[in-house]
Amino acid sequence: MATVKVAKSAGFCFGVDRAVKMVYNELEQNSKVATLGPIIHNQDVVDDMISKGARVIDSVDELQPDETVVIRSHGVGQDIYDSISQKGNRMLDATCPFVARIHKIVSEKSKEGFFILIAGDKNHPEVQGIIGHCSQNYAVFKDNFELKDIFEKNRNFFGKRLAFVAQTTYNIVVWEKCMNVIPKDNPDIVVFDTICSATDARQSDALQLAKESDLMIVVGGKHSSNTVKLYEVCSQFCTSYHIENSDELSTLQLPRADKIGITAGASTPAFIIKEVQTKMAENEIITNNPDEEIFNEETIDKSFKKIHNGEKVRGIVVTVNDTEISVDLGTKQTGYVKCGDLTSDPSQKPSDVVKIGDEIELVVVKVNDAEGTVQLSKKRADERIGYDKLAEAKENGETLEGTVKQAVNRGVKLDYLGANVFIPASQTGLPKNAELSSLVGKKVEFKVIESENPDRRKGRNSSYVGSIKIVENERKEQARAEFWANAEVGKVYTGKVKSLTSFGAFVDLGGIDGMVHISELSWNRIKHPSEVVSVGDTLEVYIKDLKPEENRISLGYKKPEDNPWEIFKANYSVGDVIKVTIVSITSFGAFAQIIEGVDGLIHISQIADRKVDNIRDILSVGDVVSVKIVDIDTDSHRISISMRAVEEDSEDAE
Repeated sequence: MATVKVAKSAGFCFGVDRAVKMVYNELEQNSKVATLGPIIHNQDVVDDMISKGARVIDSVDELQPDETVVIRSHGVGQDIYDSISQKGNRMLDATCPFVARIHKIVSEKSKEGFFILIAGDKNHPEVQGIIGHCSQNYAVFKDNFELKDIFEKNRNFFGKRLAFVAQTTYNIVVWEKCMNVIPKDNPDIVVFDTICSATDARQSDALQLAKESDLMIVVGGKHSSNTVKLYEVCSQFCTSYHIENSDELSTLQLPRADKIGITAGASTPAFIIKEVQTKMAENEIITNNPDEEIFNEETIDKSFKKIHNGEKVRGIVVTVNDTEISVDLGTKQTGYVKCGDLTSDPSQKPSDVVKIGDEIELVVVKVNDAEGTVQLSKKRADERIGYDKLAEAKENGETLEGTVKQAVNRGVKLDYLGANVFIPASQTGLPKNAELSSLVGKKVEFKVIESENPDRRKGRNSSYVGSIKIVENERKEQARAEFWANAEVGKVYTGKVKSLTSFGAFVDLGGIDGMVHISELSWNRIKHPSEVVSVGDTLEVYIKDLKPEENRISLGYKKPEDNPWEIFKANYSVGDVIKVTIVSITSFGAFAQIIEGVDGLIHISQIADRKVDNIRDILSVGDVVSVKIVDIDTDSHRISISMRAVEEDSEDAE
């Protein structure tokens, strides 16, 4: 009895699967869809898309105004992107991420002056797309013989910088032969490994199966490059047949074989592979070994890399839109992350978090084998990292930084690397009954003080309590220690006014407070500190007195050079005649302001050259009069001024 074995890697690759799904998703939304060339080298799938309303076009010029154009996984040159942009049609780019990487490589290397050498079929659409991202300096070779011929005809190549890339579906056996043609250890030659990992695995698995088999059936489109290469690989080791679908089996004269292998190209859906197997069994072409499991959907699934809910995986971002992203997991399932599973910040869009080509850590939320999709969460992966670090921080007392997300009952919640930390109101560092919402959106430092069920394997289920207050207190203690170690009378500090009282202003010197007495705030008489300063003002102060045992710091703010008495002494002398303003009247005389902060007394006997019974009959507050400075008592800060002396001097002059 013959036995059948299916290659471990067979059928849809990620890029093709993704492109097909993009078209079907658009058709389900009743969009008018046009694919630039057949989306897949499988006529059955293409016909099904056409039956659902899709059009296949060969040129951008064929686009209708209201159509959405889909770029197939082979990719296109930059000129096609430019043409679509000029047309103004909506575009969905289904270029395989591995192909897009080649586009980026050749574009960058062309700009750097490298000559690009491309291994592949120059007429294949993928290679044409790669060429479209090169400058004029490129060449395409199909095998090691053509590459050797290029080198022989262009001896001057060895004086240039060369960059080698390969079509993603290039034959790995031939690629190895090409590598033997390329000079070794030449610093001007760079070789990029661009054969798709799925292609590599598919060809390697097919090669190994062909070595073990008497007959190989290769399923896939006749124009599919990767399927043709599979056929070429298998043909080297056993009799092989290339078919597109199960209908072709009846046209073949298959020889008897004890061991039969089946493989399939990247454009071959699972149902076609199954149809081929079923028809072979119905026609009794082969009989399954009872000890070997029959090839069905379950065995197809087993050819995939299995992933499970809750598993941590890595993936490469391949598409980004306003609602979700899709990622390549290296499996045949299409991975996607909804916007809500990307970040905890509701204000961010997917494009704010990731970009195409990023490699990110994810957690599997749900595997849908029937649809070939995997729902993933970046937020949960971030949470696990965050919870692990929270656990470590609690053990070693490390200070962390997070962002306060919201005010909740009796505290606030903050985000640390996607993990939630609760800060009780008493640990926020805010005064009692303060508005907790004032912290929302702020970055704060905190320490972990409690944890419940801190299981790192299930970090998302752990609960952590933090404290901002502890960090602030530690900062203050450190600042106090540093202050007292360096403080001395006369030293100048810059601080902020923290609070005001009726007797002075408290100034924060950086973790420790000092007080400026009301008498030290101004040279003028003031009734309250608010006449001079406000909470939040920045002041330059100096230490007047220190009492470490009482933790008391007395500060000065008035500057000697601003002392009105010093200004007066520097500018006025006995005998000067000046203008003054009457500021108050008493029974024995009137006080007049000479300069701000300095008053002089006009005794009642010095107001006029006659007896004055009532000063208010002659003077009123606000009057500006001429006086003569008749005496200055420096020790007592008293100044005597006279209106009468000015009149007498005037009479003498006359």
